[in-house]
Amino acid sequence: MNSIDLKVLSTALEWVRDGRRVTLGTVVRTWGSSPRPPGSMMALREDGQLVGSVSGGCIEDDLIYRLSQTDPVFAGPGVTTYGEQAEEGRRFGLPCGGTVEVILEPAGDGTWLVQLLEAIRARRGVERRLDLQTGEVTLVDSGEVDRVEFDGRCLRAVYAPRERLLIVGAGQLSRYVAGMAVMLDMDVTVCDPRPEYHEGWEALEGVVLATRLPDEVVSVMQPGPRDAVLALTHDPKLDDLALMEALRSPAFFVGALGSRRTNAARRERLLEFDVTPEQLEHLQGPVGLPIGAKTPAEIAVSILAQLVEFRRRPG
Repeated sequence: MNSIDLKVLSTALEWVRDGRRVTLGTVVRTWGSSPRPPGSMMALREDGQLVGSVSGGCIEDDLIYRLSQTDPVFAGPGVTTYGEQAEEGRRFGLPCGGTVEVILEPAGDGTWLVQLLEAIRARRGVERRLDLQTGEVTLVDSGEVDRVEFDGRCLRAVYAPRERLLIVGAGQLSRYVAGMAVMLDMDVTVCDPRPEYHEGWEALEGVVLATRLPDEVVSVMQPGPRDAVLALTHDPKLDDLALMEALRSPAFFVGALGSRRTNAARRERLLEFDVTPEQLEHLQGPVGLPIGAKTPAEIAVSILAQLVEFRRRPG
């Protein structure tokens, strides 16, 4: 689950606890080009206050107006569609004749919101099921990635934990990689036991600095299928410790900085440390797409681009 939708759910719960009436909106289907993908969320308070988005803004403006006019769609779970006609698409800023289908539902007393947020914060994947005929919401554990399905009666939405990135090494390159990864909505931890590299990290919002040995940090983190590990120190004593643990995990991406020669020597060392050839196949090194990067910022772009490519691969 991305931080934007997490903010929607958290704010909706705050409003409910303040005694406000709240309507949640979820994009469930789109046709053609659409401003926001399925799964995008918003929360609308009875006084017109809004958090989140289901479009570029025009749909939200219309929903606020319809709410002020006591439109019956806000009385219970229901579906509203924008962009079915070309004129309507232009009016609501939907490009290329796109159509957006949105489910609107009362947040109720917030009981399921509390349960869902607790699960997300505990890094448990959850599937939420909404029956539009009864308004009943049920939550079940799920190991799937973020997904939304709607069959005309039941909305099924999977909320997976946010992706995490562990960066080994707190040097200059790591600052660029960490900052860009935060913008990609990842939970970022930078690990470096060397005190001389610690200064200034507290100023980088959204990044946690860990000062224990890399293998200890990886062991505590227990990387899963939504996690990535990057070794960027150029110091085998630190990088290899992290890689040994990370390559034994189901992390979706494990990468290491260095030349081809450095990478070949690293692979030989890891095999001596009981990393299997099958595990070693998952190591991306030299890490980064071959875009001719020279500066730290460009190298960071190449690394994050490769990471994004991996996380968007089907299956």
